[in-house]
Amino acid sequence: MKHLTLSIALACSALSLNAQQAEPFLSPQVQKGQLQTKYITSPKSFKLTVDAKRQNTYPMKNIASWASLSAVKGEGLPLVLGVRGDKSVRSVEKLIPQKTEGYYLSVSPKGITIAGQDERGLFYGLQTLRQMMSDGKIAEGTITDYPDVPYRGVVEGFYGTPWSFEDRLSQLKFYGRNKLNVYIYGPKDDPYHSVPKWRQAYPENEAKQIAQLVKTAEDNGVIFYWAIHPGQDIKWNDEDRALLLEKFESMYRLGVRGFAVFFDDISGEGTKADKQAELLNYIDDHFIKPKGDVAPLIMCPTEYNKAWSNIQRGYLPTLGDKLNKGIEVMWTGNTVVSCLDKPDVAWINQHIKRKAYIWFNFPVTDFVRDHLLMGKTYGNSLEIADDVSGFLSNPMEHAEASKMALFSVADYTWNMKAYDTERSWKLAPSEVFPENPDALLRFAHHSSALGSNGHRFDRKESEELQPVLEKIIQGTASAEDFKTIRTECSRIESASNMLLGSTSNPALISEMKPWLRMAKLVAEYGQLVLAPRENTEEQAFMAYYQEARALQRMMYLLDIEANQNPYQPGVKYGSQWLLPALNICFKRDVDAFNRKYNSTLSKETSYMPFELTSSVEQFKHQPLLSRGNQVMISPSNEVVRWNPNDVIILSAKQGEMVENFSADMGVQGSESLFKLEVLVGQEWKEVALKAAHGTSVRHDGLLADSKVNAIRWTFIGSTPTEFRLRAFRFSTK
Repeated sequence: MKHLTLSIALACSALSLNAQQAEPFLSPQVQKGQLQTKYITSPKSFKLTVDAKRQNTYPMKNIASWASLSAVKGEGLPLVLGVRGDKSVRSVEKLIPQKTEGYYLSVSPKGITIAGQDERGLFYGLQTLRQMMSDGKIAEGTITDYPDVPYRGVVEGFYGTPWSFEDRLSQLKFYGRNKLNVYIYGPKDDPYHSVPKWRQAYPENEAKQIAQLVKTAEDNGVIFYWAIHPGQDIKWNDEDRALLLEKFESMYRLGVRGFAVFFDDISGEGTKADKQAELLNYIDDHFIKPKGDVAPLIMCPTEYNKAWSNIQRGYLPTLGDKLNKGIEVMWTGNTVVSCLDKPDVAWINQHIKRKAYIWFNFPVTDFVRDHLLMGKTYGNSLEIADDVSGFLSNPMEHAEASKMALFSVADYTWNMKAYDTERSWKLAPSEVFPENPDALLRFAHHSSALGSNGHRFDRKESEELQPVLEKIIQGTASAEDFKTIRTECSRIESASNMLLGSTSNPALISEMKPWLRMAKLVAEYGQLVLAPRENTEEQAFMAYYQEARALQRMMYLLDIEANQNPYQPGVKYGSQWLLPALNICFKRDVDAFNRKYNSTLSKETSYMPFELTSSVEQFKHQPLLSRGNQVMISPSNEVVRWNPNDVIILSAKQGEMVENFSADMGVQGSESLFKLEVLVGQEWKEVALKAAHGTSVRHDGLLADSKVNAIRWTFIGSTPTEFRLRAFRFSTK
C-alpha cells in the first residue's frame, strides 16, 4: 500500500447540501444511506491509503481532476480507497455490496473510506464524495450504493446535425460525474456510420478524434460503443460481411471496445430477420468473443416498437430464437416515442427471449425541431429495473441543453424506486448551469411541450401555472390571476436576459439563444396584454394595439428566420398554455374595441390556410407548416407502410390558388405510384406529375386555373409498400 497526502481544492460546486437532511442533495439517489446531520469540515489535505496497483487507474486520475494531488508532508484526514480484494479495504470488505459497480462509503472524524465492488464502483464512490464535499463540509455516516440497471446512458442516434467533438467530450465527462456508463455513437447523419460510406474507414482527422473520445470515455468509466447502420444497402454476401468486420477492426484499432449494429428505419432486403441474425451471430462469434475485452454486441432491430411489430410475420420471434443469447436487443416501447410500463417490457421480453435494452426517445427533437425540451423526465415505470438490461436516452442535437433530461435519466436508472421526477428536475440546473440555476429553471418551466407531431407524444408544460392559464383561456380568471401570470412573464424576461448575457457555459447559451430570444418576446408580450386596461380611449388602445402587433411580428420574424432546418423550422416557446392564453387576452381586447368603436381591427395571431387528414396512422397528427406562401408537411424520419388507396388530404379553409407542388417519398418512380388531385368546386381533377431531382416528383406552375378547396395525395400501388416522406410542399398564390 502507498500513502500520499492529497490536498483538496474543489474546482466547482455542482450541488448544494441541505443542512437539515443530508441525503436528498445526492444525485443519483443512493440505495442505502445513513448520513447524519453532523458534519466534518472538508479538510485541506487527505492522507491517502491505496494499493500501488490502483495508482494509475482512471478513478485515481479522476480525483486529480477535482482535487490537487501532492506529496505534502504532514497529517491529513485519512482517505482509504480500494476495490474488493485490495489490502487497503480488507477491513470493510464484508460491507461492500456484491453488486456490479457498487461501493461502500463511510465518513467519520477519523477518516473516509471508499471501497468499490470493482473499479467503476470505486469511481462512482468518488463521485458521491465529490458531491458531499461541495459545500465545504461532509456529512458523517455511511452509504451502500449500486445501480439498478446494468447499462445506463445515451445513444447519439438522432437525425439532424451530429454533436461536435467538443460536445461529445463534455458529454462523456458529464456521464462520469452522474454515473452513466454507456455512450453509443450512432448519429444518423454521419456518412461513415450509415449509407453511403459505412464500408469505408474514417479519414485521419475524424479517426483521431474518435480515438480521443474513447480515451475520455475510459477516463470517466464510460463504455464507448461505435454503431454501424448498414441495412439500407447491405448485400447479404461474404464481401459485405468482410467489409463490415474490417470496419469494426479499424474502430477496434482506435480503441473502441463496444460495438452495435443498427437496422432501424430501413426498407428492402436489409430488413430480413434471419439474415440479420446470421450476420450478428457471425460478428459475435468471430469478432466480439475472440477479442476478450469487448462489451456485449448490441443490435437495434427493424421492428423496434410494438406498433410496427407483426408477430405473425415472425420478425421478432426469429431474432429471439436465432440470435446468440449474449447479444442485446434495443426497444423503444409501444411506439417510436413512448414511455414504458411493466407489461410493455414483459411483452417484448417474451418475444426476443432476453431482457430488452431500452432506447428511450426523449429528449430527442428530430421530429419537433422547433421545440427545445427542457422539462421533466417522467412516465416510465419505477418497477422495471429487473426487466431491462439497459436503458439509454436518445437526446436532442443540442448537447448541453439535453443535459437537463440526461441528469434525470441517470437518477432514474440508478435507483428507480427512489426516483422523484420533481426533485430530479429541480436539481438538474445546478449541474448544467451552476452560475444561475434559478434562471435556467424559470425558462424551462415553459419549454417542455412538443406540439403537434406524428408520434402523438407530448409533455406537460407550464405545469404549476396551468390552472391559472386555463382560467384565462376560459374567461373565468380574476384580477389576481392576471397579476400572477404577468409576474411570471416578468420573471421569464429577467431569466432570459440573465441567460442571454451570461458568459458561463457559452455552448449552452448558443444552443438556447433562439428560444431565449423567443421567451423574452413572449414575456414582453405577456406583460403588455395582461396589464390592466384602465384607459380604453381610442388613442390609448391604438398605442397598445400597435405595440402588441409589433411584438407579434417580431415573434413571427424570429420564427421564420432562426433555426431554419428543412424539417420543422422555427422557434416555439410557451406554446402549450402560456402563449395561447396571452393570445386569447389580445383577441378579447380587440373584440371589445371593435364592438365599442364599430371597428374591424384584425385579431389574428397565427394562420394556417390548410388542414391535414390522412388514412395513414403516422400522418394523422403530422404538423403542417406555413412560411409566407409556402405550405409543407413536416417530413418523417421513419419508414412508413402505405396500403393501397391510402391518402393524405389537405383541405383549404377557403379557396386557394396553388402552384409549384413537389414531393419526395424516398423512392424512384413515385410519379407512377402516387396520384395528385385537386378539388375544384365539387370535382376532383388529376394533376400531372413528373420526375425531378433524385427521388422527387413535382408539378411546376398552377395546379388548377381556379381556386382549389383541397389537395389529395393517393397511393395507387397494388401492394402495401414502405416509404419515407422526405418532402411535401407547395405554394399559394
